[in-house]
Amino acid sequence: MTGGGWIAVLLIVLGGAAVAVQAPVNGALGRSLQSPLVAATVSFGVGFAALLALSLIGSGGAMARLGGVPFWQFAGGLLGAFYVWAMVATISTLGVVTALAALILGQLGAALLIDHVGAFGVVVQPVSPRRLIAVALVAAGLVLSRL
Repeated sequence: MTGGGWIAVLLIVLGGAAVAVQAPVNGALGRSLQSPLVAATVSFGVGFAALLALSLIGSGGAMARLGGVPFWQFAGGLLGAFYVWAMVATISTLGVVTALAALILGQLGAALLIDHVGAFGVVVQPVSPRRLIAVALVAAGLVLSRL
């Protein structure tokens, strides 16, 4: 892997760590507010404000291109909102390890399908026995986390 590839991996690892920290922080917010939905809303609101400020500072005019974006590409925000709400609603019941194992299993299952069909413009990566075993190992980890 090239230097840029390792930087990308490090960025994703840090993003994963952020998700691990975000889940219990949002869960605590949900308990404080006594509403997973309101907690998810507040979490998204804070994130939106931060990203809006950064985008206005250094977007290079990207905001002006919003009108030309296909409508389906806005679904990412809805999917992210669902994820945050689901984590807030379940983190206290499942615990962080089990919730994240379930999250990763869901991500990998969807990723197998997306890669296999080349959905959303990604390069086709066929399902292989090695990839299926990788997903099965995560599933096993999910089961083990609850024993």
